[in-house]
Amino acid sequence: MNTFKRGIAAVTAAGLLTLAGVTGASAVDGTTPVVKKVALTAEQRAVFDAAKVAFHSAQAARQSAIASSVTAIASARAVRDAALAAATTPAAKKAVRDAFKSSVASIKASIPAKPVKPVRP
Repeated sequence: MNTFKRGIAAVTAAGLLTLAGVTGASAVDGTTPVVKKVALTAEQRAVFDAAKVAFHSAQAARQSAIASSVTAIASARAVRDAALAAATTPAAKKAVRDAFKSSVASIKASIPAKPVKPVRP
């Protein structure tokens, strides 16, 4: 019987703590500061629009570089497969693999970094 009472007490306490957590969370939401948008000046708007255009062009350049690198890696893979088929010694096969790895690394290095999205002033 005592364990039954303790179980009911534990469930009741958990329910009360959950209820207190919900009311505490709603009290915190009421105190969050509200950020109002402010109209940009003409100069700020021009700078922001130029930054957006630069971001989109850098993003397009990165996507085209990735697309061209995919085809370059595919052709390097075909060359590697043909060279591996022609190689007879383990040393020659290792050299082919090393050459392929270095060519893939140089192709990946040619991809520009991901552009940073402009932030509204």
